[in-house]
Amino acid sequence: MSQTITAEMARWAADLRFEHLSEDAVHQCKRFLLDSLGCALGGYGQHDVRIALEVLAELAAEGPATVVGTGRRLDVRSATLANALMVRCMDYNDIYWKQDPSHPSDIIPAAMACCERARSDGKELVVGIALGHEFEMRLCEAAIPGIRERGWHHATLTAFVSPIVAGRALHLDATKIQHAIGISASRHATLGAVTAGKLTMMKNTVDPMATESGVVAALFAARGYTGPEHVLDGKEGLVHCMGPEWNLGVLTEGLGTDWRITQCGMKAFPTEALTHTPISAVLDLMRAHELRAEDVERVHIRSLARAADILADPSKYDPRSKETADHSLPYVIAAALADGNVTPAQFTDAKIMDPRIRAQLRKVVVEADPEIERVFPALQRCVVTITTTDGRELRETLDFPKGDPRNPLTDAEIEAKFDALAEPFLTPAARRRLKDAVWNLDEASSVRDVLALCRDDRGRGGY
Repeated sequence: MSQTITAEMARWAADLRFEHLSEDAVHQCKRFLLDSLGCALGGYGQHDVRIALEVLAELAAEGPATVVGTGRRLDVRSATLANALMVRCMDYNDIYWKQDPSHPSDIIPAAMACCERARSDGKELVVGIALGHEFEMRLCEAAIPGIRERGWHHATLTAFVSPIVAGRALHLDATKIQHAIGISASRHATLGAVTAGKLTMMKNTVDPMATESGVVAALFAARGYTGPEHVLDGKEGLVHCMGPEWNLGVLTEGLGTDWRITQCGMKAFPTEALTHTPISAVLDLMRAHELRAEDVERVHIRSLARAADILADPSKYDPRSKETADHSLPYVIAAALADGNVTPAQFTDAKIMDPRIRAQLRKVVVEADPEIERVFPALQRCVVTITTTDGRELRETLDFPKGDPRNPLTDAEIEAKFDALAEPFLTPAARRRLKDAVWNLDEASSVRDVLALCRDDRGRGGY
């Protein structure tokens, strides 16, 4: 086992035990699992997931891992991909943004599937969730500037983390986990094109595919397959290829003394992360001043350069798909003006083309502000000014949105979000059973028994 940084990461992961986690970290793992299962059940009804399930019906084999919604048990690779896509597809799961953005809960399905394969208990799933958040979030902090600013997508980082989670859940030793990292990461760099300009279904699929890659790599490594040990910090590894500046010390410094999962955010809106603070500010102003869309002449948003670039380019003023709409700052603000909220209901095909919403799009002006750039990522500041038709200027400055660790969703709010997403597929009794199982995950003798509660018991899924 070489003395590269992946060796140190692999050793720590192989040695991690449930008893090492703080009480708060354990509770956060349960919160993010419940939120992710809610997102997955909401995702189960989405068009892109239906396509994926049809493809997997042809390609997948029976196996030990449960698919959310269908309740079918498939091979771990297929179940991981299906579940991760369900978690991700509505852009409603967790968010962490330091140098890079990421959605660490996209990796939870790797822990779920591999824990089922290993016939593990709930404590092992908690460990897997904590591991995924720990290293995904640390990798987001390591590149200066983030790899997104260099034209790459954060799924590139997930390909380094998912094999750690899968390998630990399969009880691989440190050497094999290190090889799994090399196998996955050496063949899975993702272009930033998937989140630039007009967006497609791949926007929400690349990270689930990177999670799938980690599971495949762990299965190969378990049988003795080898991968480059220097894939992160060696010749032609990640740092060499994507340089120039990295702080690799952040990947291992203080491991086990604090837990990154306690610093992760959770989405209150099913939209791209940098839209959340502007949405919150607009809704605050609309409610405080009892405004209707017809009362608003202009909405001026001062935000980050990347928000103006990625979220307000010309294609975002004419969204024609859910994927473009939920990454369109003009659209989400237009929806907030017209409907008074931004929920999954605002991203149906009919809503995206709703004349009342589309009439608001050109009211939205987005401007990059260098002062806001200087305080990011410590603050996700935006300044919103609404000009009314009677000449008033109403302004609000927000530094972070609801769902940020500094203003977190409460457990009750997470349950309410879960219920809203799961209601079409789970009866009230089924939802209660699943919520209770998640809150008591560390007492569960079988991960499989918990995930069996995710099956559509209303029969509306069609699978």
